[in-house]
Parts: sequence; C-alpha cells; structure tokens
Amino acid sequence: MAKVKHIALVQFKADTTPDQIDQIFSALLDLSESIPGVEDFISGPNNSPEGLAAGHTHAFIFTLADAAARDAYLSHPDHQAFVAWALPLIEKVTVVDFEL
Repeated sequence: MAKVKHIALVQFKADTTPDQIDQIFSALLDLSESIPGVEDFISGPNNSPEGLAAGHTHAFIFTLADAAARDAYLSHPDHQAFVAWALPLIEKVTVVDFEL
C-alpha cells in the first residue's frame, strides 16, 4: 500500500497570536502521536523567497501509512475536535494529499 503525504498550507487570521499558533502546532504534534496510522509530522513557518505563498504563513505535513489511515485520521474524533477549535483562528487553509 502507498503511503500518503497530507500537506496543509495555512494563513492565520491577523489577530491570531504567536502563542495561539504555537498551541495549534503543539496540538497537531499531539494528534500525530496519538492517532493510529500517522507515521510522521513536520511543520514550520514559510520562509520561501519566491513570493508564491499566496498568503500562507505556515505549513505542515503528515505522513500516513496509507489512504485508509488518512481517512481514519480525518474522521477521528480528536481531529474533528482540533478542527473545531483551530479553524476560527485560520483565515485560509489549502490541503493537498498524494501517495508515495
């Protein structure tokens, strides 16, 4: 089975504080360590000099065991609770998945 890379590009609302952003990425790390099928998690602020970020300021990538693990992650109650908590702080998010 092919592994899945789940990539999210995030633009936070202007009034989102650095502490809130840190809390979001800490919560994502916690999800990566508690939801089965998540094999790896990396994240960070954008530092591309190309000027093509379209307003996105941060990114994160989950590596999941396969598409079924990705689907289970997306519907997992802990992930759903995270989305409900974090989404009000986010201006826009772009998500792309692909298989390896």
